[in-house]
Amino acid sequence: MLAGVCGGIAEYFNIDPTLIRLAWIILTCMGFGTGIIAYIIAAIVIPK
Repeated sequence: MLAGVCGGIAEYFNIDPTLIRLAWIILTCMGFGTGIIAYIIAAIVIPK
């Protein structure tokens, strides 16, 4: 919800944003913080 990354990805794939957010949380917890780095990169790279 910070930069709209999950909402944008969900809109692109036409699925519920909650599913993307849950997947991102799981990636962050299981991947030892790689989800945070991926979110920052996606916020920079994905156009508004």
